[in-house]
Amino acid sequence: MTTAAVAPFRFFALRVAGTRRLGPSLVRVTFSGDDLALFHSDGRDQSLSLFLPHPGQDAPVVPVELGDGWWQAWRELPDDVRAVMRSYTLRALRRRPDEIDIDFVLHGVGPENGTEAGPASRWAAEAAPGDRVLLLGPAVADNRAIRFRPPADTDLVVVWGDETAVPAVCAILEALPAGTPARVWLEVRHTGDIQDLVTPADAEITWLVRDEAAAGAECSPMALDALRMTRLPSAERPYVWIAGESGAVKALRRHFVGERGVDRRRVTFVGYWRLGLTEEQLRATE
Repeated sequence: MTTAAVAPFRFFALRVAGTRRLGPSLVRVTFSGDDLALFHSDGRDQSLSLFLPHPGQDAPVVPVELGDGWWQAWRELPDDVRAVMRSYTLRALRRRPDEIDIDFVLHGVGPENGTEAGPASRWAAEAAPGDRVLLLGPAVADNRAIRFRPPADTDLVVVWGDETAVPAVCAILEALPAGTPARVWLEVRHTGDIQDLVTPADAEITWLVRDEAAAGAECSPMALDALRMTRLPSAERPYVWIAGESGAVKALRRHFVGERGVDRRRVTFVGYWRLGLTEEQLRATE
């Protein structure tokens, strides 16, 4: 008997099925496609790579074969031809019909000022049914692109995220076991970006909204100030998950490890973006 090995990640050819505005800074895009029958994920903070076409292209351009030399071949395509790649979090997966949702932050699109819209924000703001994209995502449900992994003995879950992490936090909260003690902080640009979150966990959720004077800024010290003033429930084995702007994430990690004494092995921190850098520039620095 032979056993076929399943590659953990593969390309999925998708089309926009619809869009829905969630607030001044957020839009949800629903994708469909026959390939999604092979898409599998345990959810939580499942990371995805989305490839978008340039204006005037009807589909994203990428090398055909996904192999060892794929990344270099993609980088060598002309800048105005090579598909725009951006990292996102899976918001939801549905069957019958097969669909996924991805929530986009509209940097530079909408009421905020002082931020130039990037290619993904412009694409999401104008996305229409039938638009074609390519997704690099999981064919195996439990995969390394899921980072939220609290140890089995966790007695308190602590979460912070900015608007780019809201989709991941929503999915994490939905997946927590009933009654799990959790404290959650979410920092967003506008009051209109606040969402009704559903979770079976025993979660206390605090939304932090930047004041109008800071509406054009990408991050603020609000979260760190709020956390320092907060007494967390007593816990011997907390697990901390932090995601968003890299500078804020690093500062909050130092707070939990250095000021609160949380074991660094029980802190997951992910920089989704960095102030002042595009994703291409961020990848180059890494």
